[in-house]
Amino acid sequence: MTDDRLDALFAAASAARENAHVPYSRFKVGVAIRTTDGRVFAGCNVENAAYPQSQCAEASAIGAMVTGGATGIAELLLIGGGDGDAQVITPCGGCRQRILEFARPNTPVHLCTPSGLRQTVPFESLLPMAFSSDALR
Repeated sequence: MTDDRLDALFAAASAARENAHVPYSRFKVGVAIRTTDGRVFAGCNVENAAYPQSQCAEASAIGAMVTGGATGIAELLLIGGGDGDAQVITPCGGCRQRILEFARPNTPVHLCTPSGLRQTVPFESLLPMAFSSDALR
């Protein structure tokens, strides 16, 4: 990567990924969020022997963001997979809904493997026809 902003997000997500608690899947994921006020929050996946009680990296990062008092996602960077992987992973359906709560349709989502950026997509491409707070009004 050559963009300082992306480099900082990648470093934060990489550091979080290294702390992932994945004794069952051995599949580490790290996420970094840059908020609309410029701060960066990171999270990793945390597995549990009772599988439904596990927590995705996106949920961890969003929880840290909200705890820190931030209310908007300006961009999100996700790292998953192995060093040699060319294929990226994307947020699961539940995390896409969590991201929607704090992101805009055009919020950049950077999809990375441990070796670097592979693809950037607007959030709306990950959750078309989303159920949002607008439906509750």
